[in-house]
This record gives sequence, structure tokens and C-alpha cells, in this order.
Amino acid sequence: MGIVRKGESLGTPHLSPYLKALGSDFSNGANFAIGGSTATPGGSPFSLDVQLHQFLYFRTRSFELLNKGERTPIDREGFRNAIYAIDIGHNDLSAYLHLPYDQVLAKIPAIVGHIKFGMETLYAHGARKFWIHGTGALGCLPQKLSIPRDDDSDLDANGCLNKYNDVAKAFNEKLAETCNQLRQRMADAAIVFTDLYPIKYDLVANHTKYGVERPLMACCGNGGPPHNYNHFKMCMSGEMQLCDMDAKFISWDGIHLTEFANAIVASKLLTGDYSKPRVRIASLVNSTAPHDG
Repeated sequence: MGIVRKGESLGTPHLSPYLKALGSDFSNGANFAIGGSTATPGGSPFSLDVQLHQFLYFRTRSFELLNKGERTPIDREGFRNAIYAIDIGHNDLSAYLHLPYDQVLAKIPAIVGHIKFGMETLYAHGARKFWIHGTGALGCLPQKLSIPRDDDSDLDANGCLNKYNDVAKAFNEKLAETCNQLRQRMADAAIVFTDLYPIKYDLVANHTKYGVERPLMACCGNGGPPHNYNHFKMCMSGEMQLCDMDAKFISWDGIHLTEFANAIVASKLLTGDYSKPRVRIASLVNSTAPHDG
């Protein structure tokens, strides 16, 4: 979870992590997200509820300083007009993918429910602009493709696992539905849902368009083709195998995208073409949230 006042696409630096002890600059927003975090409490040390508590403390402390006449990186108008971005749920789904398909689907409402509660909590504390991300093509991750399987019957035409991708699409559908419901209840809020699945799947399906030779292979890992992923010898281990840095890869370590791929995703995401309602992020940043009363 993060609060955005400006973004890199608008010529400003990356958001400072909230837990960064030195050199933090929150004037353009703050990043409360932690790698490996989950929407479900207890699923990780810094699950969404913990991030919410950290944000609420940050907000409360900022207001205390403002009441004393002191300056803060984000003032009251800054908190109101910031974009509250939530991109979470992927790790929750990943933790359940070993279960039968119907059991994984049964977990989705609870995962989305935690995200919904987070949005409601933020709204109750003045948030009026939300940017919610769906998940990507889980079945195309080298990590998932490296899990032993009996046969390749579940692979689609592009070599991705149908079951995992169907789970991702079901999650996005439920999250989009929840955003629609919240728009009715939070009539004075702008809630934008962005579906990352088609953007990330396109990287694989049309990889030659982007100059990528091996779309399902990690740049950093172990084992070489087809996936260069070893669950016991992962990226940054002593036995890692690094790709040619001049080559274009989609996956960095079998789980996360490379900077090259992220740049493509970001450029498409910022257009608003994959969002409901269709809103460009720049327009959302520059809009002014209504005041109560």
C-alpha cells in the first residue's frame, strides 16, 4: 500500500519506503508496502493490516505536528488529495495454489475482503482517491512453471499454466466487483481498478514484439533453459546463473519482473486503457478531492 502525491511518470523520484530510517522524503508520498506481504493477516510480518496501522500512525503524527504549527511533508490537503494505491493479494494466492482449484477459488472472497476493509478504513480517515491493482498472469511465472507436474496438459498455447492464470482472473474479477460496490457506497470517492493481467500476459503472448527470446525464463536463477529456476538455488544464491545483461528478459528472478518489463507495464498502466473507469493516472493525481459538508 502507498500514498501517492506525484509519481516518477510526472518527473519526481520514487516514493520513500515508510520503514527507511535515513534519507526518507515523503513530500511526494510514502510507500508502506513490504516485499512478500499479504492481504491476509498473519500471512506475512507486514500484512495489509499492519501497513494500515503504520499509515494511520503516520497520519496521526503528521496532524499532531500540524496542530502545533510545525511543517510536515504531507499536510491535511495532501492526505486528502493523495492517491491511495493498493497492489496486494498475489502472495495470498500463491500460498494456496497447491490446493485443488475449487478450494483456491473459495479463498478469494476472504482475500478480497481484507482489501475491501483496508479501503473502507482509508476512506474513514479521509482517503478519496483509490488506485487498485489486480494481479498478473501467475501461470506464466518461471517459479510456478518449475513446480513438478505429471504432464503438460494444463499448459496453454503460450506455455503458461491455465489453472494458475484462471485463479488470477477470478481474483481480478472479484476485486473489480468489490470496487464497483464500493463506488456506490463511497459516492464522493474516485475508485479506479486496473487489471494487470492482460498487460502482463501480453508480454509473454507477444514477446517477440518486445524483443524477448525466452519469455518464460528467469534472468537470474539456476538450471538454465527452459525456466532457469531452482527452488533450492534461487537468484542471489551462491550458485545463481545470470543472463546476458544485454538480452531482454521479462522475469528477473522467476517471480518479479525485470526493470525492462516493468517499464512496459507502467507505460500501459498509466494510459488508463486497462482501468475501470478509464482514467489516466495523471488526471487522478491532478484532481482535487471534494471536502466533507
